Amino acid sequence: MSQLQGVLPILPTIFHATGAIDKAGTKNVLEYVIKAGAAGVVFPGLASEYDTLTRDERIEMTDLIGKWIAGRIPFVVGASATTQEDAALYAAAGARARATTAMILTPHKLADNLPAMADFFREIHASTGMKIMLQNAPAPMGIGLALDRVALLAKEVDGIFYVKEEAAPSGQRITKLTELAGNSLDAVYGGAGGRYVIDELARGAKGTMPACEITELHVEMVARFMRGDENGARDLFERTLPLLNMQANFRWRLTKAVLKMRGIIECDYVRAAGPALDTHDHAELAALMKRLSDILPSTY
Repeated sequence: MSQLQGVLPILPTIFHATGAIDKAGTKNVLEYVIKAGAAGVVFPGLASEYDTLTRDERIEMTDLIGKWIAGRIPFVVGASATTQEDAALYAAAGARARATTAMILTPHKLADNLPAMADFFREIHASTGMKIMLQNAPAPMGIGLALDRVALLAKEVDGIFYVKEEAAPSGQRITKLTELAGNSLDAVYGGAGGRYVIDELARGAKGTMPACEITELHVEMVARFMRGDENGARDLFERTLPLLNMQANFRWRLTKAVLKMRGIIECDYVRAAGPALDTHDHAELAALMKRLSDILPSTY
């Protein structure tokens, strides 16, 4: 059995209205995610607004999250960075925080040098003792490494146990990568916030890595699928899809708006650029949440 399987939400960074990090708010979201039955947690990911955090903020929050989790569920540290040096630094911080796995984007500078990329992942695994989750994202976030090259890395680097495949169509790519990598990988995960989770699970994905605002519904959805109740999983997926579609447009702002509506956080401030919800969007969100009220508590 793979150590990482099930629902692994991306933990957002919660901020005060001033833009400073709200540590208590972030901890409250973590506690909600654990209580909701998550199989693990990821921090920082794109949904954590990691590219707006300073180096010191990332390291401090990684340390705090490790302390707050206290070994209750697996911790996947996001160690992607614009430089290989920073990626190694963040991975080391995760190791000190007792993370079990480091999720790392394929480095841009090594796009045409697969042996050097293999050495990069091999060295991080050796120096931290953590398993590696190779994050393969298309440009501009990543380099969109061809699947045969991802599979070759998985076969050549003992420390690569997982891949998060971010390119579309995720289902097809999960199938192809699983075929190419064989037993070199414990699990392949998709991206896109859980919007294709049923297709991904049907193709052999071991779980999903969505945003966290409806964690308990994702947990139940995956549980139904894994115990053979595909129709039940699809029913729940179809109930949640309108909210996930809205989340695709507003990303961090939608996640935090829902967390605030549910009483999990006090402030929905977002550092990252992107469209804000207007009055009509807030009314639409309220309508969507009302339609989920029989299966999702409005308050925490």
